[in-house]
Amino acid sequence: MAAKADRPQVRYESPAPKVARIVLDRPEKRNAQGTLMTYQLDAAMQRACRDDAVSVIILAAEGDHFSAGHDLSMSEPPAAGPEQRVTLWDQYEGPGWEGFYAREREVYLEITERWRNAPKPVVAAVQGSVVSGGLMLMWMADIIVAAEDARFRDNTGSDMGVPGVEFFNHPFELGVRRAKQFLFTGGWLSAHAAAAAGMVNEVVPRDRLQDRALALAEEIARTDRFTLKLIKDSLNAAQDAMGRRQAMQGAFANHQIGHLQNMLLHGFPIDITRLPESVRRHLEAALAARKAGDGG
Repeated sequence: MAAKADRPQVRYESPAPKVARIVLDRPEKRNAQGTLMTYQLDAAMQRACRDDAVSVIILAAEGDHFSAGHDLSMSEPPAAGPEQRVTLWDQYEGPGWEGFYAREREVYLEITERWRNAPKPVVAAVQGSVVSGGLMLMWMADIIVAAEDARFRDNTGSDMGVPGVEFFNHPFELGVRRAKQFLFTGGWLSAHAAAAAGMVNEVVPRDRLQDRALALAEEIARTDRFTLKLIKDSLNAAQDAMGRRQAMQGAFANHQIGHLQNMLLHGFPIDITRLPESVRRHLEAALAARKAGDGG
């Protein structure tokens, strides 16, 4: 049996004809998204999109929580190898801010945009906490089914000193006024409040979540596969014509300014002074160890 560290963090399943299910499988870390999960998820998405027998993709998560967001433990390599990278922002070891910017653009912005534009419909089944970067994983889906216990939060602004996660879809998910309150306060949004705002399609009891997602995927899969691709492409293009893509580029630039401000003030890309002391000490120790390993 493989050691836990070597166990795949993403599972690929075929629960029904024409349906693929991709499962985030790192429950011991509340499915926090690190480098390994990102590229394993991308490989699974490529597999499903290239399989002519698949018409619909389900994105699910193992355990009590869909995702705790980006993995801040610094326990994994900061970047994938050149053979895994999927965009041309490839200078991960560049000097100054070049390396950090390139990694964030590839791993969080461009790769999530790729998943959002996957040619096949994606149904997300979410439960428990969905925090910050976890929103990005969920938002790349076309339809979201939430368990009644699901709750949503982006605390990057209130706790970390950056203006929202890198894939800045907040105003298109919630509307501008709700998005402002969501980000200004860093508070929680319940499943039913998310449904009322239009961010979630359906709310179901926790024990019915996976069955409902599968039933919906099977219902969608009865539509011709190529027709589904055209419908999705048309709707995504309509949203982009409203300025989504341009707005996201501007928000990503502000996100980087937030990181740089924190580097100047705290020596770390996020405001670690606002984090719990145990988390702050862990990050400081991990950063020191990484610098020592790099020769300073």
